[in-house]
Amino acid sequence: MGVLLTPIVDPARIALGDLRGRTLAVDGNGELYQFLALIRLPDGTPLKDAKGRVTSHLAGLFFRTTRLLAEYSPKLAFVFDGAPPVLKAAELDRRRAVKAEFERAQAAAVASGDLATAYAKATMTSRLTREMVDEARELLRLLGLPTIQAPSEGEAQAAHMARSGRVWTAVSKDYDTLLFGAPRLLRFLTIGGKEFLPSKGTFRAIEPELLELDAQLAHWNISLDGLIDLALLVGTDFNPGVRGIGPKKALALIQRYRRIEDLPEDIREAVGDVGAIRDLYLHPAVTDDYELACREPDQDGVIRFLCEEHQFSRERVTAALDRAFPPARLF
Repeated sequence: MGVLLTPIVDPARIALGDLRGRTLAVDGNGELYQFLALIRLPDGTPLKDAKGRVTSHLAGLFFRTTRLLAEYSPKLAFVFDGAPPVLKAAELDRRRAVKAEFERAQAAAVASGDLATAYAKATMTSRLTREMVDEARELLRLLGLPTIQAPSEGEAQAAHMARSGRVWTAVSKDYDTLLFGAPRLLRFLTIGGKEFLPSKGTFRAIEPELLELDAQLAHWNISLDGLIDLALLVGTDFNPGVRGIGPKKALALIQRYRRIEDLPEDIREAVGDVGAIRDLYLHPAVTDDYELACREPDQDGVIRFLCEEHQFSRERVTAALDRAFPPARLF
């Protein structure tokens, strides 16, 4: 979920053509969650193969990735989460409880014939399993694209890769990537995409946006340490934040007081002990043991994996592969 910063960020729009030839570290788990949330039947049921296995994540990953490669030629490296920090346990428990509530609401909506509500509720029930991640990584391997195993948070690893200069930007929907120190954050790496708003039951058009960390900090007149403290006031994956304090109020407080320790006593007490969370953002578990080189795609392997194993349309898969990896022209 990440920290809510949308009301105060000032992103720049970026054309997908500007990504041509640039290396991007993509938050793999975040991408898969988006596909699982949105690629569903009208009643909210995810796509499945003949064996009843969910395939929404594979459909989204394959068709979006091959189209990006065909039309814009970015160099994509997908980063996947490792073990979650201990501090995230409470948030994970909360998410499981929320998903259970939405599952009950979806079932009730289906039973009453209200498919629009059923779909809206279903978008909040996605569960990304280890098997799904393994399937996604196998598909990427067959496409010749590198995958990176993060020691812990994928956003932290992507931010580290961008900070070291080995990739041009980190790609994630979550603003946490900025808190981990990514010099650039690209949100909404999509072509003509839409974002579903469950609270309104509608979609809104989205386009890629780029956030430059230094520019954002200058715009807010705070430091990275101040941004982390701002997030702690709003609430992160590791703490609930302070009731009644949203992004705008948190920004005003940090601009005035600079850090949590200097805030009024009632707010300090409401935030609690934040030292461990600050350290998690400033010194996350990351690795330099990864490769970014692409390989020749195994197109026959992709067809076997998607079409024979998971019953994808051979015609659609072959067409997507031909666009992304056209045969060498003879002159």
